[in-house]
Amino acid sequence: MDQKKIDKAMFGAGCFWGVQKAFDQVEGVISTYVGYSGGQTKNPTYEEVCTDQTGHVEVVLIEYDPDQVSYDQLLKVFWKVHDPTTTNRQGPDVGRQYRSVIFYFTDRQKAAAEVAKDKLTRSGQYRDKIVTMIEPAGEFYKAEDYHQKYYLKNLHATC
Repeated sequence: MDQKKIDKAMFGAGCFWGVQKAFDQVEGVISTYVGYSGGQTKNPTYEEVCTDQTGHVEVVLIEYDPDQVSYDQLLKVFWKVHDPTTTNRQGPDVGRQYRSVIFYFTDRQKAAAEVAKDKLTRSGQYRDKIVTMIEPAGEFYKAEDYHQKYYLKNLHATC
């Protein structure tokens, strides 16, 4: 029996509840998990991340089938679900934990992210500078269970 290939992607684009919802709707996405990455604190809690002292970002870790959805398609979703021109904030959420960041797992992902960012910059779609960081993926810490699929548990919740 053939083993299905599964790739990973990880993005920070503000409140992870809405970002997870957007990626869960993409055909070819196998699973998503909300959590924390990019900081120095080991096994952070939501409360610790909210202090803006851990260095972590609220992120979504995506497992996907590259035969059904490409990394470039995931990047397009990433750019659409947030404002990449705001530093350390998305809407009413303020702090480094809400910064716009693409965490790459491979050199190919890094190159694709850089090309996509450059293309978006040159498109003139945004007046302000795109501040999205492109960084190597580090340790992912899964968020508490009540944050996973939050939008399904709380139908009227918004970010």
